[in-house]
Amino acid sequence: MADHTDPRRSDTSRFPDPVYKETVLRPLFDGAKTHHAAGFGRIDRAHLVMLAETGILPRPVAARIARALADISREVDPATLVYTGEVEDFFFLVEKELKQRLGPDEGGRLHTARSRNDIDHTLFKLSLKERLDGLLEKCRALLAALIDTADREKATLIVAYTHGQPAQPTTLGHYLSAAIEILIRDMERIEAARGIVNLSSMGAAAITTSGFPIDRARVAQLLGFAAPQRNSYSCIAAVDYTTASYSALELMFLHLGRLIQDFQFWTAFEVGQLYVPNALVQISSIMPQKRNPVPIEHMRHLSSQTMARARVMLDIMHNTPFTDMNDSEGESQGAGYEAFDCAGRVLDLMASFIGAVRVDPERVATNIRRSCITITELADTLVRREGLSFRQAHEIAADVARAVVAAGSDLETGGYAPFRAAFAEATGNETGLSEQTFREIVSPGYFVSVRDRFGGPAPEPMAEALAQYRAAHDGFAARARAEAQREEEAARDLDTCFQALVGAA
Repeated sequence: MADHTDPRRSDTSRFPDPVYKETVLRPLFDGAKTHHAAGFGRIDRAHLVMLAETGILPRPVAARIARALADISREVDPATLVYTGEVEDFFFLVEKELKQRLGPDEGGRLHTARSRNDIDHTLFKLSLKERLDGLLEKCRALLAALIDTADREKATLIVAYTHGQPAQPTTLGHYLSAAIEILIRDMERIEAARGIVNLSSMGAAAITTSGFPIDRARVAQLLGFAAPQRNSYSCIAAVDYTTASYSALELMFLHLGRLIQDFQFWTAFEVGQLYVPNALVQISSIMPQKRNPVPIEHMRHLSSQTMARARVMLDIMHNTPFTDMNDSEGESQGAGYEAFDCAGRVLDLMASFIGAVRVDPERVATNIRRSCITITELADTLVRREGLSFRQAHEIAADVARAVVAAGSDLETGGYAPFRAAFAEATGNETGLSEQTFREIVSPGYFVSVRDRFGGPAPEPMAEALAQYRAAHDGFAARARAEAQREEEAARDLDTCFQALVGAA
C-alpha cells in the first residue's frame, strides 16, 4: 500500500544531502573562497561602518564586531578552507565564526538590514569591475601598439584586398587605423558596461530595502562604487550588468578575430606581404623549409574561445525569470571569468605581435605590379583631365588592365601603349597624357598621395587621424586614472573608519 504519511512529519533527513553537497555546495564554496573572499571582507566592513554611523548598531557593539572581523581576517586563510557541509556556504562560515567569538546575539547583528541577495550581486560587481579594469588596461596597451605601428608605417605601401582579391594600394598605417577606430568603439562599450557595473546593490536587502535607517550611498562610497543602484528590485533582479559586460566583450573579440584573419592571409606564402620575425615563428618538425607564424593561429582560436565563453554568459541569462536566481550567481559568474582570462592572453599577444611584424616591400611591389591595382586612378584621372564620363574611363582602364595581364607585363612599364590604343578606339582621339605622366598616375605612391580626403591614406588625413587616436587613448588613460584614484580614496576611507571601530573602547 502507498504510504500516505505527511512527508514533512516523517522526514528525518539532514542538510546537506551528500550528493547535493558534492555537486553544488562544495563547488560554490570553492568558487566563493577563490574569487570573492576579499569582496566579502570589504562588504562586511563597509556595512558595519554604515550600521555604526547611522546608529543602527551601538558603537560598542560595532567595535566588538570589527575586532572579531579583523581577527578572522588575520587568522583564517580562505585558500586553506575545505568545505565540510557544516554551514551552507562561505557567507554562513563567516557568520559562524562571528557567533563563536561574540556569541549568537552580537555575532548575528552584522547581518542587520542586508541579505545574501544584495551581498551576492555586490560581490559579483566588485569582481567584474576588477576584471573590466584589467581588460581595459590591456586594451590600452594594444591601442598604443596599434597607434605607434600605424604612425611608423603610415607611408608603407600594402595591397588592400576585397573579396579575397587584390583591390587597391593603401598603407599599413591606413589599414591599422581602421582597426584602431573599431577598438576605440569596443573600449567605449566596455567602459559603458563598467558604468552599469559601478552601481552598488547593497541596501536592497532581499528585494525592497529595509525599515532600518540605512545609508545606501555611504556603503556604495565605501566600497568604491559610483552610486547605489536606485531601484531595489533591480538591484537583485536586473543582471544587465552581466549581460552588458559580456556582450561588449564578445563584440570586441569578434572584431579582433577579423583582423587576425587578415594577418593569417597576409603571411601566406603566396601573398607574403607581412613578415613575421623569427621570434614569433615555429619551424615544422619534419619540413625544415617552413616558417609557421603560429602565434596568429593562437590569437585566432583564443579570440574564438573568448567569444564563446562570453556568449555562454548571455545564453545562461536567456529566458530566466526577472528575479533573484542562482542562474546569474556563483558558478555562472565563475564561468564568465574564464572569458576574461582568455581575453587577456589575446590582447597581450596581439600588442606584442603588432609591434614586431613588418611589411615585405618587395612582395608588395610584386603583387601590385602583377595585379594592376592602381588602374582605378587611371580611370579617375581620365575623368578629371580628359573630361570623360567615369563609365567610359572605366571601360578604357579595364581594356588596359586586360592587355597588360595578358602580356605578363605591368602598368608602369608596359601599360602606356595599350592605354593609347584603348583611348583612341573609345574616343576617336589621341590622349593628352604623356608616357611619363601615365607612369606617375599608375604608380602606387601617387595613388595614395591623391587620396587626401578626410579618412584617406594620404599624409594629411593620416596625421589628423593619428592625433585623434592618441587623444582617444589619452582619454581612456585619464578616465582610468581618475577612477582608480577615486576607488583608492574610498578604500582608505573604509580602512580608516573600520580601524577606528577596531580601536574604539
